[in-house]
Amino acid sequence: MVTVIHFDRIHKGNLALRSHLAPKKCDIMSLRCKEVLPLTHYKSLASSPVCSEPFFTEAKIKMRQKVLIMRCDDYDPEKISGIIKEGMEELCIKPSGRILLKPNVVIAHPEIFPHAFTRAEFLDGVIKATKERVDKVEELAVGERSGITIPTRFTFKNAGYQDVIKKHKIKAYYFDEVRQVPVELSIYGRLRDQIFVAKPVAHCDFLINLPKFKAHPWTRLTLSLKNLIGIQDDRNRLVDHNTFLEHKIADLQEVIQPGFIAIDAIVAGQRMMLTPTPFRMGAIVMGINSCAVDTVGCHMVHVDPHDLIHLRLAAERGFGPIDLEEIDVSGDFPLEDVRGKTSNFQLCMEPIDEYFGQESNLSCIVGKFPEKHSPDYCWGGCPGALQEAMHIFKAFCPNVEREMERVRYVVGRLQGPLELDESERAIFVGNCTSWKGRIDGQGVNIESNYKTTHEVDARKTKSNDMLLKMVSSIWQCFKRRSSRYIHAKGCPVSVAEHINYLSSIGKIGNVNFDPRVLIPINIAYCQMRLNRFLNRFFDNFA
Repeated sequence: MVTVIHFDRIHKGNLALRSHLAPKKCDIMSLRCKEVLPLTHYKSLASSPVCSEPFFTEAKIKMRQKVLIMRCDDYDPEKISGIIKEGMEELCIKPSGRILLKPNVVIAHPEIFPHAFTRAEFLDGVIKATKERVDKVEELAVGERSGITIPTRFTFKNAGYQDVIKKHKIKAYYFDEVRQVPVELSIYGRLRDQIFVAKPVAHCDFLINLPKFKAHPWTRLTLSLKNLIGIQDDRNRLVDHNTFLEHKIADLQEVIQPGFIAIDAIVAGQRMMLTPTPFRMGAIVMGINSCAVDTVGCHMVHVDPHDLIHLRLAAERGFGPIDLEEIDVSGDFPLEDVRGKTSNFQLCMEPIDEYFGQESNLSCIVGKFPEKHSPDYCWGGCPGALQEAMHIFKAFCPNVEREMERVRYVVGRLQGPLELDESERAIFVGNCTSWKGRIDGQGVNIESNYKTTHEVDARKTKSNDMLLKMVSSIWQCFKRRSSRYIHAKGCPVSVAEHINYLSSIGKIGNVNFDPRVLIPINIAYCQMRLNRFLNRFFDNFA
């Protein structure tokens, strides 16, 4: 007999233990504990900030997670469904109760952002396979919160999700419209004691995690663990989205653990996460443990799993393995064959002061940062947002770096003189940025108002509403239109805000007003605001 332990997130910091006693051929009999134990019961998690032992160290339970890599060269829903069903059977998965599918739809548009999201055909295939494997279903739903303040309704429509959802007659949850509820955190090393997530996430019984296999300029890769960033709305998503981003990703793992994971790696994304370069990997990756799946994902593209800080932190907290020797990798696409195919897979972990070359009219100066664990760079904050914003501009105007007005971008604590060219304007970005000096002979004092994690109350965060942020940043640029510099405040200054600031000071056409997106986004925005209002008063609106 093989003992496999799963952990289901319940509520208020508790965990329920499911013990499956399974013969080697996976003729499984499921036994579920009726007793719900507090997280503090598991002593191994409170012993040190770096917990190298897994859950139940006293029992010395040895677990060997299984991860499947399957070949799939095209987006055929029927073929995908068959592969997913086969994977569920091999992993002994039978979803039940309130089932929530969580894809990655950070942004989507068939012309402008075609490779940033989990494809609709992939979602279609997973839903079909899930329906054939379910047992006692209370609800089957798809839920997500898209990025950069864009209404999720807009991205679902552009991704083709609404047609799939209608076809299968299941429910859609737009996490920017539903209620956000607090979940208590208990694991040692957490940033906060409480974190806010969408209500359908906190109340679901079985999470199916459907990430898109992509490179990421802030975290190197975005796979299963990172996909949980999308279970929060805008107001809470940007909390700790700075040098603590990878710690936050680790914290989110305590909210909920997936019952099944299937990564869309048929066409993977390179370099950026919003505007990735397509890479035909031809694979579907499946498993039940996020750490195990992400570890295999790292090896697939020649990345050391320990270089993914959020993966290392999650493994140290006992959420799963990070060593390939502890994982049973199988399927019809051998790992070494995948690695032979991905030797030229491109990542992008380049500091912005090196990323933008001499031919660019955008030059960057990176100073020092306040947190001891990352004093030289802020991988989860403003610098990465700048890179993504510039790549969005390139999607609309490929020569934007040469056509824009000259801009000097300053982030972090800077000392010494700042020499601007005659036609150059400076933008000081972020709450942690500070500088004192002279521009055009006049004294300038940029002061930092940075607050560390413990000084930020997540219950009192400011609105990250799309229109409010757009109006605020454009108005600030208008007021400073005759000045050689501007201070963009925020922690972080989001990708959307970067677009507005750069458009104004760099004299670039604002992509928010492109005819392809202007009307559809604003229609979706109005729908989102109405439904969010209704959800404040009526439980049937979730």
